[in-house]
Amino acid sequence: MEKSKVYFIKEITPESLIKIYDAMGVNLKGKIAVKISTGEPGGHNFLDPNLIKNLVKKLNGTIVECNTAYPGGRNTNEVHWKTIEEHGFKAIAPCDILDEKNEMSIPVVGGIQLKENIIGENLKNYDSMLMLSHFKGHQMGGLGGALKNMSIGIASSRGKILIHTSGKSEVFEDVFKSDHDSFLESMADADKSVMDFMGRENIVYINIANKLSVDCDCNANPEEPKMADIGIMASTDPVALDQACVDAVYNSPDEGKSHMIERIESRNGIHTIEAADKLGLGLRDYEMIEIY
Repeated sequence: MEKSKVYFIKEITPESLIKIYDAMGVNLKGKIAVKISTGEPGGHNFLDPNLIKNLVKKLNGTIVECNTAYPGGRNTNEVHWKTIEEHGFKAIAPCDILDEKNEMSIPVVGGIQLKENIIGENLKNYDSMLMLSHFKGHQMGGLGGALKNMSIGIASSRGKILIHTSGKSEVFEDVFKSDHDSFLESMADADKSVMDFMGRENIVYINIANKLSVDCDCNANPEEPKMADIGIMASTDPVALDQACVDAVYNSPDEGKSHMIERIESRNGIHTIEAADKLGLGLRDYEMIEIY
């Protein structure tokens, strides 16, 4: 049976990030976007700029993000730039809010729920992308990893609402009235559109499984983690990567994992991975290759 390769390193350091990227044997070309979550003000779960800066510099990458749909510290260009600077990202690399000036529609071919995805227009300025994600729980999606970062994360403010409502509404309040599994499937649809737009060979994925709160970086007051850090995983397959991170939570000897598992299961978080697998975005079967 065909399997994807997922690389794993336990130590979470700047040197480990470079080591695991090199282990994949990939060569991202041209102008490289490094997609992260810049994190909501007040929160502390977002990726440490000092952890990622050496890898971003190695790639000569530009940190990219999009504005949020909900009120807070990232929903307008003005407050988002302030957050990017205060959280230390502007100091380590060029940064780009992809929907700062405009958005664009890209097609979802053969999707489960969506026909189009609305993303930050500036993505068209990049040749390749590193999806650099903080793996953790999520208050709506159950879990947040590469697939969520590539779907909700690349969508413009309006696009985020369309994903949450499975393309049925542009009204923010409707986000909380929508069918949940349809939302999870819509994230996978959005992933497919981004992969088709960029070219699958032009995107690689790294998940950093630390600060394993049940809440995501978009939460200004996240719950403290109940389990210990796991490590860094990387792959050219986002489905295998997110599946491997979920499996690592379930297989952890840490008794605190029950907190994360409850969050994943109560939101049916695995369904995004199932939908992405159904769409042919990757494989849930993988070979784990540990790096020392």
